[in-house]
Amino acid sequence: MSAAAAVPDRRRPLVLRNHDFGKAWASQVLTQAGARMFQVGASWQLVGHAAGGDGSLSAGLLMAVSTVPAVALAPLIARAVARSSPRSLLRAAAAGATATAALLTVWAATGDLPLGALYAAALALTTCQAFFDPCLTTSVPVLVDDADVEAATGFELSTQSLAGLGGALLGALVVDLAGLAGLAAVCMTAYGTAATLLTTVRFRTTAADGPAADGLDAGARRTLRQTLAALPRVRAILLCFAAANLFTTAVFVVMPLYTATVLHGDGATVSLLEASLGAGTLVGSFTGARVLGRPTVAGAACLGVMGAALALPGFVAALPAIAGALLVTGWCVGAIGVRFVALFQRLVPAADKPAFFAVMQAVLGATFPVASLLFGLLGDHLSARTLCLIQAAGLAPAALALFLLPVGSRRARGGTAPAPTGPAPVTEPPEVPAPAAQPSSHPAAEPAHLPGAEPGYFPTAGRP
Repeated sequence: MSAAAAVPDRRRPLVLRNHDFGKAWASQVLTQAGARMFQVGASWQLVGHAAGGDGSLSAGLLMAVSTVPAVALAPLIARAVARSSPRSLLRAAAAGATATAALLTVWAATGDLPLGALYAAALALTTCQAFFDPCLTTSVPVLVDDADVEAATGFELSTQSLAGLGGALLGALVVDLAGLAGLAAVCMTAYGTAATLLTTVRFRTTAADGPAADGLDAGARRTLRQTLAALPRVRAILLCFAAANLFTTAVFVVMPLYTATVLHGDGATVSLLEASLGAGTLVGSFTGARVLGRPTVAGAACLGVMGAALALPGFVAALPAIAGALLVTGWCVGAIGVRFVALFQRLVPAADKPAFFAVMQAVLGATFPVASLLFGLLGDHLSARTLCLIQAAGLAPAALALFLLPVGSRRARGGTAPAPTGPAPVTEPPEVPAPAAQPSSHPAAEPAHLPGAEPGYFPTAGRP
């Protein structure tokens, strides 16, 4: 093909000029939507339709269980993604989720579904998703042309919020209309469609060879501990966001409880609030790069604004005001994600990204089960309005700590010496305003799996 003929092809949309990536991305959207739909729908079933008075704690336990795989299996996930064929791992994850949803559909349709079965299903579905997401993200170099690696990575991360938004909108509505059996059937359809799409995806030759195509032997990578020891400032940022997550992720427990006890709404109300949160996150992910200031300062400011927004439902019990507050909250989450995704992409060497982002997933995700259990328990003893105020107050120390982080270049301390076969020590560059696109010094560098394209996760959205 001549150079002149290639120009129009480059102008075609990313998913059209990279058909295999488009199909794999569509599969991810379907699986993420199914997982989010199940979480929201099952939580609303427990809070809005529970006969007893412990619906809040039960919903908190469900959300906590949904986070366990990504946290507990982080090292295993990192090894599996690095060593397995993406084709096999993605198909196995989608097929496993389909089988789980099918079994749940039959069980719920033929009799009462015990609470333990609901928890087991949540655990199985999120385990499949915990392997699926990082595998697809690290497979981008073998699904698209070299020139499209950065664009594909940014496209995937930015559009994950769409999946969460769609799933959140449908979850509570489906439960109100068709119960748990209907919810499981819709999830089964989403997972099954994703598995079918994956059978048509062709990975390039490097995918069958095992490790991701960065040209580095697995033995040359640092361990999880060595990676964080070489990046002390990044480690401090992660701890700030982990502390913030303890209060922000509680929104997934507080929201249905607030709807049931304060607004006296139904599944449509839950869907509206979820949509506000998701829409704000989506807008923030596309506009966050325009926020001025150093990432730590901008992040601290966003946490402060988010605290004020989360406090509003504690004082005003009007649906429009609460929807607006969640819209602002979501925007802050999306804006923070854009700034810190770019920062981490610059600070973390390509060889260390599998280990680093496995650690990041575990550190940020570990707070979610604690938050779910804590706020679920408090929800059975305190009013939903009080919980909103607790959330807002809890963000203040995290915002202050992030604001006070040192600025400027600083050589890593405490473990800067690399492993015998590892890369050279890392010097952290000064923080500069993040561009909208994901920077990379090599077109085939491994893109990062960054939890949180979903609202409530920092620095950007993985799903609980």
